[in-house]
Amino acid sequence: MPQCSAMTYFVLKNVHVLAAMTTISGFLLRGYWMIIGSEKLQHRVTKIVPHVVDTVFLLSGVAMVWLLHLDPFRQPWLIAKFSGLLVYILLGTIAIKRGRTPQIRLIALVGAVSVFAYIAGVAITRSPLSWMRFLT
Repeated sequence: MPQCSAMTYFVLKNVHVLAAMTTISGFLLRGYWMIIGSEKLQHRVTKIVPHVVDTVFLLSGVAMVWLLHLDPFRQPWLIAKFSGLLVYILLGTIAIKRGRTPQIRLIALVGAVSVFAYIAGVAITRSPLSWMRFLT
């Protein structure tokens, strides 16, 4: 990898990791607000900022895939990461706004956080086994 590309990758990776930490932190905060019934969930900033952070998160990931010339359809770990992302988004929307009861929302919240942990494990190990890779 040329020097410029190595620096670009380093920056993209750090932006991606920072966005990941920011998105899960914000999700946990919104989950807490959901549990206690806070009006803060209805605040305009609370509704906009997660979309901005998630866009940065997604675009930095796509940019790293492009920069490294990876074929996402030939990398099982990238397929697992993307699939996990779809499940995380689905569970996240149920947890924060679409769950019919507080119990359903809480179960979806725990599920979403668990899926996020799986995705982080896939990213770190570059294996669809995620954290279980360390057990083999």
